[in-house]
Amino acid sequence: MSLNSELRAFYEARQQQIPAEVRKIMQRAGSELAASGQAGRALAPGAQAPDFTLPTATGTTVTLSELLTRGPVVLTFYRGAWCPYCNITLRALQQHHDAITDRGAHLVAVSPQIPDASLSLTEKHALAFDVLSDVGSAVATSYGLAFDLPVDLAAVYDKLGFDLQHVNGGHARTLPLPATYVIDPTGTIIWAFVNSDYTTRAEPTDILAALQHAASPAAG
Repeated sequence: MSLNSELRAFYEARQQQIPAEVRKIMQRAGSELAASGQAGRALAPGAQAPDFTLPTATGTTVTLSELLTRGPVVLTFYRGAWCPYCNITLRALQQHHDAITDRGAHLVAVSPQIPDASLSLTEKHALAFDVLSDVGSAVATSYGLAFDLPVDLAAVYDKLGFDLQHVNGGHARTLPLPATYVIDPTGTIIWAFVNSDYTTRAEPTDILAALQHAASPAAG
């Protein structure tokens, strides 16, 4: 089963469990975000990927430009451990992690969560790749991905117990659009998936195909 087939099956089952008034708020927020055109304004292939240094779940830091000296980077942005669609996606990426590294690439995932929340996620799903904390979403903003949840949807998430105020380090309403970039060693984005619909994600097989076109790091 493809990742998006799994996500669609989860979505359809999930809808039956969500009260109608909550579904209405979620659907309206999703329609407004799509209509805003933000996904189309995010960084796209051909752009230079903004450099960054972010903390990992275990207290070290990762710098994009340093990773690129070793080969291509697969950079994926997700909403947080509270998002079941993100968890399904990260598990799928973990299943393809060996294939990604076999192509000489380094996979990193970025969310607005504090490191402690990322650590719990990493341990729960036995993730072998770095999960980075972009508290305040400065990196997501530099890629054109950060947006603010509508007040009523943020209130719904609060009632569901997601506690974004805590896990996002005081930035409860700011999230990234789900996005995945393949960046070659020159820092150029060569493939991108950006979607305002958080129930749709980049297929790992498409990421692997994109890596076939990524250049090797310069010799020397």
